[in-house]
Amino acid sequence: ITRMHFQWDWLCLGLLIISSVNAEIENEEILGADVEAEDFDKQSQEADVDKDESSFGVVYQTPKPTGEVYFTETFDGVLTGWMLSKTKKEDTDDNIAKYDGRWEVEELKENTVPGDRGLVLKSVAKHHAISTMLAKAFIFDNKPLIVQYEVNFQEGIDCGGAYIKLLSSSDDLNLEYFFDKTPYTIMFGPDKCGEDYKLHFIFRHKNPKTGQYDEKHAKRPDVDLKKFYLDKKTHLYTLVLKPDDTFEMLIDQSVVSKGSLLEDMVPPVNPPKEIEDPTDKKPDDWDERPKIPDPNAVKPDDWDEDEPSKIEDLDAVKPEGWLDDEPQYVPDPNAKKPKDWDEEMDGEWEAPQIPNPKCETAPGCGLWVRPMKNNPNYKGKWKAPMIDNPNYQGIWSPRKIPNPDYFEDPHPFQMTTVSAIGLELWSMTSDIYFDNFIICSEKEVADRWAADGWGLKKLVASANEPGMFSQLVTAAEDHPWLWVLYILTLALPVGLGVLFCWPAKKTDEDTEFKKTDISKAITKGELKQEREELEDDEIDLEEEKENEDIAEDERREPEETKKEFIQDTKKMGREAPPSEDEGEGGEDIDEEEENEVADGSQEEGDKSDKSGSEDEVS
Repeated sequence: ITRMHFQWDWLCLGLLIISSVNAEIENEEILGADVEAEDFDKQSQEADVDKDESSFGVVYQTPKPTGEVYFTETFDGVLTGWMLSKTKKEDTDDNIAKYDGRWEVEELKENTVPGDRGLVLKSVAKHHAISTMLAKAFIFDNKPLIVQYEVNFQEGIDCGGAYIKLLSSSDDLNLEYFFDKTPYTIMFGPDKCGEDYKLHFIFRHKNPKTGQYDEKHAKRPDVDLKKFYLDKKTHLYTLVLKPDDTFEMLIDQSVVSKGSLLEDMVPPVNPPKEIEDPTDKKPDDWDERPKIPDPNAVKPDDWDEDEPSKIEDLDAVKPEGWLDDEPQYVPDPNAKKPKDWDEEMDGEWEAPQIPNPKCETAPGCGLWVRPMKNNPNYKGKWKAPMIDNPNYQGIWSPRKIPNPDYFEDPHPFQMTTVSAIGLELWSMTSDIYFDNFIICSEKEVADRWAADGWGLKKLVASANEPGMFSQLVTAAEDHPWLWVLYILTLALPVGLGVLFCWPAKKTDEDTEFKKTDISKAITKGELKQEREELEDDEIDLEEEKENEDIAEDERREPEETKKEFIQDTKKMGREAPPSEDEGEGGEDIDEEEENEVADGSQEEGDKSDKSGSEDEVS
């Protein structure tokens, strides 16, 4: 047991040493973080000297496409080719109809990468419109379309969008008059108003029979998009359209929605083959009632429809102490007539009514009325029971006819050619940041472009994020119940440590063992007291021994007398021979007496041995 305790103590000591080492490492990490923070401040001061070097030593270089592209824009150099709209929005008040929202090219407010700039929507509650031509028009044939760009809601977002429009190619396309009704082929990007968080993907599909365009909306993503609008971080939005009529929408290179252009758009691309006949009408005698009242049912004779649903409870008794003469409300004795009260204009002033204070301790005041109870004889208005309708024909619906407008477009991917890109937005929040647009056909090209732009922003944002402790405190501010979880998480290891590492309770055996091993200093007084106690113990033992000797002598006297009596009896038996029966009985008596004598001798021997052992002990 001692060895196990010794091993357990060493185990606990080892755990404490490991904990101390971990604490020291954490302290060094904190010191290292302080040094990094100092370096960060120093580099921030040197940012004015070298604008192209990030806050932690990473040099920013403007992304360059690594393959065929149809359009790219980084906003790092001179803003060329972009055109502000000079028109007005139709069907809108004149004071807000103009596209006079302001745009700026500037760096991010937070997690800035020196030298990396973007297009920023600056105005609130205004219409914004800006657009530019693609370097090369995209024709929907046998190559995928990949559209990718970055958005940062630097001030969050209350109501507004950050989507883009790929404008349809046409001879009369004039970007100076770009507005909400300018024909587009695809609209893609985030949009939010109230608590409705959306990620749009809309394409305009041309009806091959009528030549008209209809908007087809992708189904809403199943993921929660809220965090992308509120975390004030730069997020990467990607749309991939493939020639096999499938699509994918990605945020930060993770798929949030995918589907088929033929099956997952609302309304569907292809109309139904059959439609309901608009000229068909329901016959007058068509019976849609599944149940009807039983025409053969008769109201019972004892059914009384005049019985009320409630009646007075005649068994009720007025509670004892009910104050019949006290009203429930009385005038407020503390109320006073206002000084500006005009009895001619306002009438006679009366104090406001307050609950009667006498009624507070009583079961009730005023006229007592018997309570009402349910009437056991009430049955209500009689109605015939319902039965299945023998003439039921089901729910009527118009007959189907071939759809005169039916068509089948097997490849909706083959959309109208795109030749320009534009942002036409309204927002109640300013400082919406756009950056690093790319339109291409190869996923590798888009991924490399994202790594050189968005990837660097993500790296800087991660480096500038607060520590774990700050994040936990921030989370607890939003969700106070997390404090309980934190406390339990900290208390559990402490409790286990106390439970397993606390010294075990000493047992009686350990205490006795340790008492024999430990020598104590004895004073003269204690030595004298111990000697007196030993002498008293010896005297007590001698007295007990004397008492035992006297008792043993008294016990021996009757046994010796009995033994002499038996010997005399045997002697007399030899002198007078008995009869046969007496002789046999005599022999039995002699044997029993001898056994008794032998037993007595044995008992005496045991007692002598016992007394002898006691003498040896004393």
